[in-house]
Amino acid sequence: MSRICQITGKKVMVGNNVSHSKRRTKRRFYPNLMNKRFFLEEEDRWVTLKVSASGIRNITKKGLKVALEEAKQKGFIANY
Repeated sequence: MSRICQITGKKVMVGNNVSHSKRRTKRRFYPNLMNKRFFLEEEDRWVTLKVSASGIRNITKKGLKVALEEAKQKGFIANY
């Protein structure tokens, strides 16, 4: 599984390391991902997701069922 949040769709970004002499070398910025289990009350089961910190905040704010439906609609997650 790649480094993509299943709720927000955040993924790796590319940028530059900039030294004191202003030399630029490529680097990657990784999202703050973690594997987390959530309890889906409507179906009385646990769901394991790879989510970013902002994805956890979205789930807390909107609720798990709504966040999963939005992620499925946007194509970030196929099924849960």
